[in-house]
Amino acid sequence: MRRDARIRRDALITAAAEIFAERGYSVPLEEVAARAGVGRGTLYRNFRDREALALAIFEREIDRVDEIVAGDRPFRQTLVDLALGGARGTALFARIATELVADPANMAALEALGTRLAGALDPLARRARANGDVRDDVDGARLGLALRMVGGLFYDPHTEAAAVRRLNEALDIVLDGIRPVPGRTI
Repeated sequence: MRRDARIRRDALITAAAEIFAERGYSVPLEEVAARAGVGRGTLYRNFRDREALALAIFEREIDRVDEIVAGDRPFRQTLVDLALGGARGTALFARIATELVADPANMAALEALGTRLAGALDPLARRARANGDVRDDVDGARLGLALRMVGGLFYDPHTEAAAVRRLNEALDIVLDGIRPVPGRTI
């Protein structure tokens, strides 16, 4: 894809994520195009419909997960970074998922995204298992579930410090559930 076409496509995804979060999934797509600074034709050349645009937003969120997991931070800090960065994406996903047309193609695409997310978290789970931070049965899918549980606690925190404090409290509870227990087998 040409650089200018990539820039316009990225602008559409950013604009859609913002507008869907602000006003809901059913906002007219012309408003998404206007916010992105492009015409309707550009929007429809890039995305066949509203659902394709929503799926592109989710794909970009998983790209962000890949970047965070690839970093060399300790397990707990990586979870904090994922949860803080993903809180907006999780809220947007919940908002869109309630209105997304549940046809077989969309459901298959959502399942593929879930599989991709679990795969993106697998390297983190492997490192955590190797370091003894989590039980041997914890994989990317279970880490994803734990992150969704913790991420669901956020409701527009007033400060980042307050968000990190609440997140760490929630992580203490969740990590106790996935941490290995000496002498206990699964």
